[in-house]
Amino acid sequence: MSTSHLSALKSRHADLDEKIANEERRPAPDMAVLAQMKKQKLRIKEEMVTIA
Repeated sequence: MSTSHLSALKSRHADLDEKIANEERRPAPDMAVLAQMKKQKLRIKEEMVTIA
């Protein structure tokens, strides 16, 4: 796998991390949205581990 793909995954992972943090700081976070973003973040992390 190319390093550009790994860089893109790292960027997407960081973006999701920021979005999750922002959602958690809201007065009434949407738990369904949080769960979906966390699952997506985990899938990205698993993909990064397999190609690294």
